[in-house]
Amino acid sequence: MRTLRPRLTPRAAGPALLAVLVLALAACGTARTGSPTTANASARSASASPGGSAPAAHPQVLEPNAGVQADVVSGPTPVGDVNAHAPSLATVKRQLRLELVAAAVTNATYIDPLRYVTRWERTDQGVDASMPVGAPILAPCTIKILAIIPGWYAGQPLVYFELLDGPDAGRVQFVAEQITQVARPGSYLTQGQAIARFAPSGTGIEYGWSTPNGTTLAVATTGYEEGQVTPAGRSMRDWLNSLGAHAGNS
Repeated sequence: MRTLRPRLTPRAAGPALLAVLVLALAACGTARTGSPTTANASARSASASPGGSAPAAHPQVLEPNAGVQADVVSGPTPVGDVNAHAPSLATVKRQLRLELVAAAVTNATYIDPLRYVTRWERTDQGVDASMPVGAPILAPCTIKILAIIPGWYAGQPLVYFELLDGPDAGRVQFVAEQITQVARPGSYLTQGQAIARFAPSGTGIEYGWSTPNGTTLAVATTGYEEGQVTPAGRSMRDWLNSLGAHAGNS
C-alpha cells in the first residue's frame, strides 16, 4: 500500500521527522514482539473457519455414550504395520508386573464393552467380532491399560487391560487385531471410555481373557491351535452374554 507522506515546512522538518521516526520504530517493535499466543489463536481461528485452507474434520462413526476418549498411542496407526514386531515375552511380563494393581473385588456392575458389534464370529482364544469403522471398544468398568503388543497378529496390535471393579476385579482381559487409537499403557479409564476403536482394515477383533504373564488364558491353560474353540473363549462369550451382548454360543 502506498504511504502518504506529510508535507513539511523547512522549519518544522527537523522535529516532525524525528516524531515520525519514533512512531515508525514503535510500530515495528510492536509487530516484532506481538504475543505468540494471540498469533497462534488467530491462525487456529483462520484454519478452523469454513473458508480456511485446512481440510474439514471427519467425525468418528460412533461415539461412546459415557466417558471421554483417552489419550492414544502417538505415531502412525499400528494396524497393518508390516514392520511391527512383538516384544519378547520377558519384556511383556516385566511391563505387566510393573502396571498391575492389587484390585479388590467389589459389587460394581459391568457394561457390555462390545455394544457396537454388527457381526459376531467364531469362538477361539476369545470371541471374534466385527464393528463399524471408528466404533469404540468400551471399558466395562474402571480399568488400567497394562501393555500393548504392536505386531501380535498380521501386524495388528493387542492391548492388555486389568479390571479394577466388580466381581472380576484383578483379572486381565485383552482386545486385539483390527484396532487403532489404543489407550496408553499405564492409563486408567473409567467405565464407558474407549480402550481402542475399530480400524478401517484388518481381520476383525478378538476379545478375551488373559493372564498377568503375557499370554492369553487359552494358551496358558489348554493351549491353542488356529481356529480351535477353547474353554477360555467360551467363558468370555458367556461373560459377554451375561452383559446383554447377544453373542450367541458359536
